[in-house]
Amino acid sequence: MLYSMSRDQRFTYDMAQKLYLKKVDVSFQLYLLNLLYLIRFAEYSLTDAEKRSVKLLPSEEDKSFTPKLYDNPLIQSLVKHNAIQQYLSSYSLQDAINHDLVRTVYTAFAKKPIYQAYLANAEPSFDEQRDVLLALYKEATSSELFEEAMEDFSMQWMDDKSLVLGAMKKTIKALPATDDFYLAFKPGAETVNDFGERLFQLLHDKDEELLGIIEPSLRNWDADRVAIIDMILLKMAICELIYFPTIPAKVTLNEFVEISKLYSTDKSKDFINGILDRLMKKLQAEGRIQKKGRGLQD
Repeated sequence: MLYSMSRDQRFTYDMAQKLYLKKVDVSFQLYLLNLLYLIRFAEYSLTDAEKRSVKLLPSEEDKSFTPKLYDNPLIQSLVKHNAIQQYLSSYSLQDAINHDLVRTVYTAFAKKPIYQAYLANAEPSFDEQRDVLLALYKEATSSELFEEAMEDFSMQWMDDKSLVLGAMKKTIKALPATDDFYLAFKPGAETVNDFGERLFQLLHDKDEELLGIIEPSLRNWDADRVAIIDMILLKMAICELIYFPTIPAKVTLNEFVEISKLYSTDKSKDFINGILDRLMKKLQAEGRIQKKGRGLQD
């Protein structure tokens, strides 16, 4: 949002703030969409069972086949989860399902030894039920069609990918689903408002002050020559150092160096690290960094 505001004066702070909140919500929708895909992949075993049942010359494997992947109690705990189903409906995520993707992923997974072993196991344990679902989800996420489906749903998929994949793996490992399991993955007010929205507002309100702190540390660099993303990251980091007393200073430095690796140039990591390290020591010496909690000043 900060980058967009710097590029287009018509894109106001109020517009950016609303879009920020919308984008946060899209991250949660991506998680829900992945949950729905997991259900649909498993549900395709019903179609598989139907196709096998109408074969003129069914094999013994066809005759013994059951849609146990969908009947899996862990999947059913999601299917019957009222809150999740309400979210899926409210966001109309059913309309976002790519049925070719569902068929392709299931068909590929049906050939895997882990699925064959699962079908042959008369009474799989919960651990075995989880393992087959983890393998199914891994099969899906390795598919180019899956990547395309996620990108079609949201342009921010690549930004949210690691977050969503991590949340999905934690979810599957914790199945069967409890009543409020999804709340661990739904961005809360502390994160979205108390931190994110407040950081955004401070950056907007104190832009000149933050620039004034950064410019003297640039030495032979003109501020106008600093990459736009790098300057934004420096301002965000300084703002966090000064105005967020519960976040350790070293955490701020390390996190913004990591962010620069993702969003800026190859040389930005060393540039950001050097400037922030210098500024952090200067601001600490001036007493402008006041952290709460034992050891947070270090």
